[in-house]
Amino acid sequence: MAHTINDDCVSCGACEDECPVGAISEGDDKFEISEDECVDCGVCVDACPVEAIEG
Repeated sequence: MAHTINDDCVSCGACEDECPVGAISEGDDKFEISEDECVDCGVCVDACPVEAIEG
């Protein structure tokens, strides 16, 4: 199951920079993780400074 970014996201981009498969992109209100591209590695969880990524 792909990780998700909740509303605590502050759009800093730290997760996007760390994603090894490029599954994270900037959305309208927050960053988003593509369910089709996410390989569930968890690198983004550790990169998020506000703990906004769940998975």
